[in-house]
Amino acid sequence: MIIRAATAAEADLLSELALRSKAHWGYSDAFIEACRNELTVRPDQIQNTVCADDNGELVGFYGLVPVSDDTVELEALFVEPSRIGSGVGKALIEHAISRASAQGASRMLVEGDPNATAFYLAAGASQIGERPSGSIPGRRLPLFEIPIKA
Repeated sequence: MIIRAATAAEADLLSELALRSKAHWGYSDAFIEACRNELTVRPDQIQNTVCADDNGELVGFYGLVPVSDDTVELEALFVEPSRIGSGVGKALIEHAISRASAQGASRMLVEGDPNATAFYLAAGASQIGERPSGSIPGRRLPLFEIPIKA
């Protein structure tokens, strides 16, 4: 498996991967459909997107965007459902942390799915609050912070 920059031609594939990954947690079809717009990777977002490629198969990806001089936000991190628990997510979060450090960030914010709480805590995050969901009115999502070492 290699971790590489995503291409604009892969935006639709990554969007569908994100929806499959979210559905892995048992959400209803209506819930997933309500999340479609927020989980769609647009070609203009590709410059911030990195994917895990296993012999030509996209098995995961993340997006990392600058928020301020010292802060980045993990905009997305999704793994192909059949690969959840296989180390793809861990490789992606470690890559994101390394990339954030190289960009001079001292912290990474993550708005995570509640089902991913244990994953982010294992990656060194602390929950620092909540944010309203961008897809589901009234739903609140955990907000995490990962300190980045220089």
